[in-house]
Amino acid sequence: MAEWRKYYPNEDDEVEEDEEDSGGDYKLSGRDSLVFLVDASKEMFIKGEDGEPSNFDMTMQCVRSVYTSKIISSDKDLVALVFYGTEQSKNPRNSFKHVYIYHDLDSPGSQRVLDIDKLLGEKGAQFAEKTMGSGETSLGDALWCCSNLYSDIKLRLSHKRLMIFTCRDDPHGGDGAKDRQARTKAADLKETGVVIDLMHLTKPGGFDVSLFFCDIVSPPEDESELGLQIEPCRKLEDLQKRVRAKELKKRSQSRLTFSLGEGVNLAVGVYVLARTATKPSAVKLHRDTNEPVRTKTRYFHAHNGGILLPNDMKRAQVYGKKQIVMEKDEVDEIKKFDDPGLVLMGFKPMDRLKLHHHIRPVLFIYPEEEQISGSSCMFTALLLKCSEKNLFALCRYIPRCNTPPRFVALVPQREELDQGQTQATPPGFHVIFLPFADDIRTVDAHVGPTASDEQVDKMKEIVHKLRFKYKSDAFENPVLQQHYRNLEALALNMLEPEPIEDLTMPKVQMMDARLGPLAQEFKDLVYPPDYNPEGKPAAKRKTGEISNGLTLIYYNLKGTFHMSIHRVLCNTVEMNRFLCHDNLNPHNPFFRGTGTTCAHAIVFHSNKMLMMALYV
Repeated sequence: MAEWRKYYPNEDDEVEEDEEDSGGDYKLSGRDSLVFLVDASKEMFIKGEDGEPSNFDMTMQCVRSVYTSKIISSDKDLVALVFYGTEQSKNPRNSFKHVYIYHDLDSPGSQRVLDIDKLLGEKGAQFAEKTMGSGETSLGDALWCCSNLYSDIKLRLSHKRLMIFTCRDDPHGGDGAKDRQARTKAADLKETGVVIDLMHLTKPGGFDVSLFFCDIVSPPEDESELGLQIEPCRKLEDLQKRVRAKELKKRSQSRLTFSLGEGVNLAVGVYVLARTATKPSAVKLHRDTNEPVRTKTRYFHAHNGGILLPNDMKRAQVYGKKQIVMEKDEVDEIKKFDDPGLVLMGFKPMDRLKLHHHIRPVLFIYPEEEQISGSSCMFTALLLKCSEKNLFALCRYIPRCNTPPRFVALVPQREELDQGQTQATPPGFHVIFLPFADDIRTVDAHVGPTASDEQVDKMKEIVHKLRFKYKSDAFENPVLQQHYRNLEALALNMLEPEPIEDLTMPKVQMMDARLGPLAQEFKDLVYPPDYNPEGKPAAKRKTGEISNGLTLIYYNLKGTFHMSIHRVLCNTVEMNRFLCHDNLNPHNPFFRGTGTTCAHAIVFHSNKMLMMALYV
């Protein structure tokens, strides 16, 4: 066993990162961590105009949505909730005044979601006033307390982020000493790798970021980061959208070398922009303790039962009636085509890329300046030129070792911003996998009846009436939504799950209102006058019925079932002649003394079809 540990030293250790399947280098980097630092001053509890929720209520709804999404997508990440500017203090040894740690830095769970629910709405504001209250503000002490939260974590953290929610642009009211203390502590946090973001909320007179918080927040990590937003969040949707864009670290699926020619290389990261949402895989639990169990694989010798180490096992291939034994390294060398990476083969016009070339979901590449210096500049120049000349780059792509190469098309995409100057589409190349020649085959199209010009014109009018702007994110999977609602109701002790709206179902009333008489006019043009789509279909023939024949079931002398199918003329005369010939008269002494009783024989007459069954 000691030798086995030499090959697999960490197999028995709890490597929780291996359980994650969020792609890329996340298994090796660790967990994400997120700390919500929320202002609990009296200004946060002031309700908005026209009955809009207060800034504190919007913040708690946003925090709750992040908690629930973390439970579903990445329950191993760490999340904390800290309030500053409170009257009560709750932190280790209460060393920081007016700082209240509501949740320590730990994995989210159902109990934490229930705790957040206590802070929602009017009752939530009363509960917060009773539990924490509002007092003096020292953002420096709050940042110091959050720093201690990170220091107490012994797990490996891949990304550390701290979000500040406030509606006060000058939290210390002009106190220079507290301002300097907060700036100093924010700089210390940034040196330890903590990214500080500001989620400022609306306030009367506007929020002036340059007054204090411009020195607190972290600068953008790269060009893809949004950076500090000038406009405050006025609605819950804007706040959730801004938090969702920053809460997760963009993880690359892999980092590869992009070769443009001999000696000209740049580094790129491969990203998955969209992935099919599926139900989480089942977790095996111990039947006694209900704890998760882990699977371990061991290979044993067939004769002596000894444990086989990896170097004890060989690979073999029978060729020419001889068994050729190979080492694992030799097999890997045979499978290896080249080192992983992208190699530029040339350029082609965009019109040469057809729709049927799209055979699998695409990937997305973005430069990695940390790997090779100057990659961003060279990547941007290539992106701009391809976009200007309407070209795509043809490349050879090998994602990992011992993987066969594929030819891909790199389609350029420029950066686009929405009305709030938030990045809508990132700049980079879409990686489209191209099919090989034998992947495309010619299929003989089915020749059916041709529609008349009048029918085609009528259908064009119907299609024009039913057109709408399609957005993929506007339709949720109802099966997944119901699954997670059921889990949420079970975890939060709800009486019943919240109802869901199936957005995939057609809106029949709206469609009828848009079409008017067009649908009936189209039916009159296409279908015959006596056509009734709601009419009953023709009756199906029952199983076992044989046209122009007869099915007989009877007992033989040994008492076992015997089935005989005889083709006879379906008329009464031939039926009686057949029964008399095979001694199948139910009153015949043939059935006596066999231990069975034949009750009667029934003959079914249906559409020139006869069927007889003997019941025993």
